[in-house]
Amino acid sequence: MTSSATRQGYEDRLNRVLDYIYDHLDDALDLARLADVAAMSPYHWHRVYQSFHGESAADTVRRLRLQRAAYELTQTAKPIDDIAKRAGYGSTAAFNRAFAAPFGMPPGRYRKERSPLIPITKQKGRDLAMYDVKIEQMPALTLAALSHSGPYLEIGRVFQSLFGILASRGILGPNSHMIGLYYDDPESVPAEKLRSKAAAIVDESASLEAPLERFVHEPGQFATIVHKGPYSELMPAYRWLFGEWLMSSGHELDNRPSLEEYLNSPMDTQPAELLTKICMPLKA
Repeated sequence: MTSSATRQGYEDRLNRVLDYIYDHLDDALDLARLADVAAMSPYHWHRVYQSFHGESAADTVRRLRLQRAAYELTQTAKPIDDIAKRAGYGSTAAFNRAFAAPFGMPPGRYRKERSPLIPITKQKGRDLAMYDVKIEQMPALTLAALSHSGPYLEIGRVFQSLFGILASRGILGPNSHMIGLYYDDPESVPAEKLRSKAAAIVDESASLEAPLERFVHEPGQFATIVHKGPYSELMPAYRWLFGEWLMSSGHELDNRPSLEEYLNSPMDTQPAELLTKICMPLKA
């Protein structure tokens, strides 16, 4: 078997584990079961997983369950006790401590301050107009991409697969920022029909083999803002940028896709500290 085929086999097995984790967050995800999914030795597979994905399988499970809990706190009326149990915590007190560490506040306060009933011009106790909007001329970007169809909040699994593939193939470099391309309006297009790409900036000369797609994002003018906080809280920023700011800016939208540049990583950054650059395309 060639080295390329061997590498592809590992990529397929480790991405199969990642998909299994995303699809079975409510199950008992012990290392032995995940080793079975990977069809690898239980003594070594988790080391391979961590090298490939940049975090342990246990860290992935913990992070995803807390991300889902944050979504349920703001988008549903479920009791906090029920959300805590679904996230894998035997007591609300334990859940409170675990949630506050990455999100910067206990779940009860998070629900109160992040409720969608709060006017969209308010966020974290400040007016969204405090966003610093910059007009930037962005160059053409050569991207290694994987396509995603479905809810935008589920693109995380695609990004994690992309990161693993790029790292295993030695394609990641100092300028390989992760980029999200979003083609549809999630407030007008059904979630299951939303189109997006998980991508990373790569060198023009990079050799990209399947399943990676080479994609060149067109150069042009963009209005940009930097959002600080969990990815699940980006929607109010989009509403303000595409609504209030655009209407009074004197600019017109272009038909290129919006993009997000992720200035740090959820694998080593607390959700409250995540920095996302939102880029809205403008006509010249």
